[in-house]
Parts: sequence; structure tokens; C-alpha cells
Amino acid sequence: MPPDLFALLFVLVLAASLLVKAGLMLRQARHVRTHRDVVPPAFADSISLEAHQRAAAYTADRIRLSLVELAVSAVFVLVLTFGGGLQWLSELAADMLDSGSLAHGVALLAALGVAGWLVDLPFGLYRTFSLEKRYGFNRMTTALYVSDAIKQGLLAIVIGLPLLTGVLWLMAAMGSLWWLWVWAVWLGFNLLVLLIWPTFIAPLFNKFTPLADETLKTRVESLLTRCGFRSKGLFVMDGSRRSAHGNAYFTGFGASKRIVFFDTLLDKLSPDEVEAVLAHELGHFHHRHIIKRMAVLAPASLALFALLGWLLGQDWFFSGLGVAQSGTAIGLALFFLVLPWFTFALTPLMSHWSRRHEFEADAYAASHTRAHNLVTALVKLYRDNASTLTPDPVYSGFFDSHPPAALRIARLQATHH
Repeated sequence: MPPDLFALLFVLVLAASLLVKAGLMLRQARHVRTHRDVVPPAFADSISLEAHQRAAAYTADRIRLSLVELAVSAVFVLVLTFGGGLQWLSELAADMLDSGSLAHGVALLAALGVAGWLVDLPFGLYRTFSLEKRYGFNRMTTALYVSDAIKQGLLAIVIGLPLLTGVLWLMAAMGSLWWLWVWAVWLGFNLLVLLIWPTFIAPLFNKFTPLADETLKTRVESLLTRCGFRSKGLFVMDGSRRSAHGNAYFTGFGASKRIVFFDTLLDKLSPDEVEAVLAHELGHFHHRHIIKRMAVLAPASLALFALLGWLLGQDWFFSGLGVAQSGTAIGLALFFLVLPWFTFALTPLMSHWSRRHEFEADAYAASHTRAHNLVTALVKLYRDNASTLTPDPVYSGFFDSHPPAALRIARLQATHH
């Protein structure tokens, strides 16, 4: 392929992705604004007009921030490619290290990671200390924010750099089928993270204490027995240190599975409702949703690594994206910079698949607890998290991993009484 033609193709794909994303975001903001003055009938008895309007304002403010982030991310990619930013970083690293060496490649990709972090930093600060604070969600102190950033940086050094070094070494040492070896390492690394996250990484950021409420613990253990789920323990996480948002989740894999409740969730919901939310999460386990996702992502990632292996041998891939020299590290950087823009078209498929999983988990919960308890829990979570009850159907169909509130609750009420 001629380099100019590939450059044009990338610009068209990036422009199309930008227009579709921005158009859908503006459509969502307009739809939410239009419906802000009337609470949907299904929620009229449980959510006040004031709470509904607060959710509309929160949604609109988040969209405004996301639009700016979208524009900046596009500019960042263009600066790194056609603007010569990646070429400049490579030359800067080459001034200190042998060009093309393993150390040079690691330095280049680490510098790119730092640059990306610096671009994202203002948005993270604004989201946490302005937007989330404005709506009463932020509990994060400046000291805790800095502490988290330092820990994340240390983890990137301790885990990320050795992984990056290993990948670049495999790319150089394993011949034309290096991508098969790298894919195997990537797959193994993801499984390892699932195993070590609950016991080694998550406790670096949050405190996990065994569930102390004996009444709730008895109910939960009874539910687990009915559902045939075995875990390494029930834990409460101090989510309130950072945010007022509430959640519950499973973490780990195999024998290291844990059930974790945010303390904010336990404060907001009744024991019946906590049990129903947990039953929903158990529904994901029962239907093997994580395994199904991995079964799709594993071959898809293999295909992407094979594509990368082929692209690294094509000069037009490098010159078409504004890079003068080829190489494994700079090729890897280019690939992961432009890949999200090319795969954006798959977003609605993944969103649809995720929503199907949520419906299946809801149905499972309704068959093991009272559907009414899950409905009242969801209503409280929508209200307390300022989630919009009136998303635009097209936006929601494209982006949302969870079904719209009204549709989700209507299905629960219609199928389980």
C-alpha cells in the first residue's frame, strides 16, 4: 500500500470516529436535557424531580468533559504521528541509548507512557476535584490522590517495565512467529493479574475487612450455598475514602475468588437489597460471562498480534504515519496508538453483548431472590449515583454496557413478580 494512501485512510477513520463519538455525545446531552423536567412514570414514586434534574446536570457535565477529552486524544495521536512526536521521542532516547537496542525500545515506550499520563492528568484532576466534588461524590484528598499516583507509578515500574522488556526481547529473538510467543505471554499475564490482584495489588490502594454484619453474612452465605458458589471470603472495601459511589463485585479467579462490597453500598441498601445485588453478580459467575469474554478476546487478540507481526514488515505502515525508521518498539507504539480508532466500529457489538449479559444476570438474581428487592436496589443506586433515567436510545445502544434503567426494571417486573 502506498504510504500516502494509508495516511489518508487513517485520517478518514479518525475523522469518522470523532464525528460519530461527538455526534452521539451531543445527541445524549440533548435528549437528557429535553427530558429533565419530568420523572419517567416508572420512577415517579421513588425518585424526586430534584434528583432527576441533578442526574441530568451530572450527565451533561460529564459529556462536556468527555468531548474535550476526545478532542485532546485525537490531537495527541496526530501530534505523535504526523506531527513527528513519536519520531522525536525515539531520537531523544537514541541520544542516550543505542538506537534499536532493547534499552532504547523500553525507554521509548516508557516515555510514551509518561507522555500519555501527563495528557490525561488534568482531566483526572478536574474530574475528581471539580466535577465529582460539585455533585457530592468526591471524598478523595489531595494527599490520597498523590499517594495513589505514586503507587500506580511504582507498579508500572515493578510490573510494567519487566513485562515490556520481555515482550521486546521476544519480538527480537523469536523470529517471524514472535507474535505467537508474545500473545502467549500476554494471555498468561492477564490470568496472573486475575490471580494476584485480590491479595497483592488491590490492598495497596484499599483496606479490605471481613464482613462483620453477622445477619447479613448468614444471608449471603446461604445465597452462595444455594447458588453453588465457593469464595475465599466476604470483604468490605473502604470505597468511601475516595468516592460516594457504591458497588459490589467479584474479583480473582479459581481458588482466589473474593466477594467485595463497597462500604458505601452497605450504607445505602437494606440486607434484602444487598442480597439481590449479590445474586446479580453471582448470575455473571453462573453464566460464565468472564470465561466467555476471555474465549472471545483470546483469539481476537491473537489475530491482532498476527496483524502487528505483518505490519512491522511493511514500510508504508511507518512512513504513512509520520515515522522515518522502522523498528519493533516504534512499530508497537504506532500500532497501539492507531488501533482504538480502527476498532471503534466494534463498540456497539461489544456493548450489545455486555447488555445481554446484564439481562441474564438480572434474570438469575430474580430466580434466587425476590425481583422486587433487585428493583428497589437498582432504583436507589440510580438515584444515589446520579445515573440518568432517560438516556438517548441510539447513544445507549452504541456505548452503554448496561441496559437503560427503565427497560431493565420493566423486564424484571414483567417476568418475575
